[in-house]
Amino acid sequence: MKIVVVGDVLLDVDLAGEASRLSPDAPVPVVDVAAARRRAGGAGLVARMLHQDVQNGRQGTALELVTVLSDDDAASTLRAQLAGISLITGPSGAPTPVKTRIRAGSQAVVRFDEGCGEAPVPAVTDEMLRAVETADVVLVSDYGRGLAANVQLRELLERVAARTPVVWDPHPSGPGPVPGVAAVTPNLSEALKASGSAPGGGGEVVRAAADAAAVLEQRWKSAAVIVTLGECGALIHRRGGSAELPHLVPAPAIGATDPCGAGDRFCSALALELGAGAALEEATQTAVQRAADFLSRGGVSALGADPEPTQLHGPAVDALRVARETREAGGTVVATGGCFDLLHAGHARTLSAARRLGDCLIVCLNSDESVRRLKGPQRPIMTEDDRAELLGALECVDAVFVFGEDTPEEALAALRPDIWVKGGDYSATELPEAALLRSWGGQTVTVPYIPARSTTSLASALAEVG
Repeated sequence: MKIVVVGDVLLDVDLAGEASRLSPDAPVPVVDVAAARRRAGGAGLVARMLHQDVQNGRQGTALELVTVLSDDDAASTLRAQLAGISLITGPSGAPTPVKTRIRAGSQAVVRFDEGCGEAPVPAVTDEMLRAVETADVVLVSDYGRGLAANVQLRELLERVAARTPVVWDPHPSGPGPVPGVAAVTPNLSEALKASGSAPGGGGEVVRAAADAAAVLEQRWKSAAVIVTLGECGALIHRRGGSAELPHLVPAPAIGATDPCGAGDRFCSALALELGAGAALEEATQTAVQRAADFLSRGGVSALGADPEPTQLHGPAVDALRVARETREAGGTVVATGGCFDLLHAGHARTLSAARRLGDCLIVCLNSDESVRRLKGPQRPIMTEDDRAELLGALECVDAVFVFGEDTPEEALAALRPDIWVKGGDYSATELPEAALLRSWGGQTVTVPYIPARSTTSLASALAEVG
């Protein structure tokens, strides 16, 4: 798969420090700068996010950034920040826009913009057009600097959209998307402004977003409009949606306070999932979770510091990250495992007992293929995604790790729990994973099993009922 990002690049500068006094010249805080960081912004940030995705397991995916650059010092810095990404560029005809943010502690103090005035519509080169024409998925990241307004490029994007997923992330200062794109992704304020709708408050936010999306889908002639709603998630309005209700994808609760970059993370993940063949709702769910993960890890300030956690099957919580963070905080990691084909009271008691043994509980869940090998072709009754979702909804379960082997040794080796819990009366010889736990100082324990509660008996009873 070849994904092409088309859009305007910026240079972002972050100055961070502490403010403990006021200036003697004026009643303004004095920030003692402790760290200065320069990074690619705009479409450059989107490309960096996708580059990290490709590096972290998207084998067979090629990434190209189609943009325009100046010949000033800021552009040279941008090229260095985008090292490793295939750049296909033309001349911008304008200075490189630089946005400098100053933070004191966790509080943003001020932002300075340089070279951010109105820019001319740049020309595009044949090489830029060829890159777009040969893409398997295109993400237009418009930051209002003119590239998305180029007539030649727009004509090509409209033709490409007829056969290839095109995601368009609009900007208030930029042109509207070309007709036929797979999804347009304004945030709420952008959607309200573009549609001329009034902002809603409280419970009216979703209704305001739905009304704006319906107007914009008609105007933009896109297959879908997805309005991102911050902590509320994202709302999908499909073409012809007057006969259907809008679809709301809620976001998980996180403690992040700086939303910078969340919209870029959302649209980059959406484009990647659509390019891989995911349905729109599924791709949106993944994109909402990726944006939440991005913010919970520190947002743009943490980008590139460590590889983003691998997303496991099941609930949208990374079990490896849960285990690592619990250990780093000095806590005890507890794990248990099984098929959990039909959750019943016995499972609930075992899981609750396991959770009380430590500071987090990770459930190692047999995949569908694994269950079929162990239980026969009629099992599982529920798919691994449904089983994982139900387990993840339990208050005592912190994360779910789906594994495909017949035994959980590989999963345990990845998680390295301190305590491994089994329900029932087992001996050490009956549990080969007990020796594995001892190899890193872990302990295997059993908790009481409730014979009257079993998946097999429950399935038989349900079969009799019909």
